[in-house]
Amino acid sequence: MPIKAPRLPARLWRCWARGAALKLCTWLAGVAPATADTAVSARFTEPTARYAHGVLGDDIEYGALEIKTSNAATGTLSDQPRNKYSTITIKLPPDRVFEDLEPRLVDVDLDGTDEVIVVESSVHEGAQLAIYDSRGEKIAATPHIGTRFRWLAPIGAADMDSDGSVEIAYIDRPHLAKTLRIWRFADGTLTEIASLPNLTNHRIGEDFISGGLRNCNGTPELILANATWTRIISVSYQNGWTKTDLASFTGPKSLKRALNC
Repeated sequence: MPIKAPRLPARLWRCWARGAALKLCTWLAGVAPATADTAVSARFTEPTARYAHGVLGDDIEYGALEIKTSNAATGTLSDQPRNKYSTITIKLPPDRVFEDLEPRLVDVDLDGTDEVIVVESSVHEGAQLAIYDSRGEKIAATPHIGTRFRWLAPIGAADMDSDGSVEIAYIDRPHLAKTLRIWRFADGTLTEIASLPNLTNHRIGEDFISGGLRNCNGTPELILANATWTRIISVSYQNGWTKTDLASFTGPKSLKRALNC
């Protein structure tokens, strides 16, 4: 596969193709204003071809994550607060890469400050979903899938079941297992709370992730394709995790339209 230009840096999480903006995405948990010690932007750096998976359509992954943080301080010319910024860089060891479109800013612990969600892959064990705080520390992660060249495609994050904690959803191996997994972040730990089969959001070589998270009438819904890419499926919590068939899948634009209420 050809090597492409590096992906664009992230600010408040948007859905991107590699090198082109698609739309505003609804990572609903990540809308807190910039306050003391919060991540305000993030981007991948140090492009590398050391992990030759190419699932996103090119040979480039990333060896480092750069997080820009904001710290409130008192101005010297007035009593109004002003922001001071600092940058932290997390460098992965040679056997790991960030295998992702771009970092996502999400307030996973609902404390008013954002953390950073990424897909991190091991050359031995494949992908995991990882959360870094504004100090650059990995505060939680799912287990690696278990073997190299196995990937996961993030969907969205929100309090999906009204329990007061944020749930994070992704598709485990969207080309093989095609399994939706939902993890709850609580007390500094990720716990898997649900898995649903026969769902997907990515096809090999596409430089974007389809579907996402919408919130219509106060109910967060994951918007996905079925395993055969023939139907658009909504998943929401209604006294249990429920799949609803919305419409025919007729291409990527049909999934983007389904994100609108």
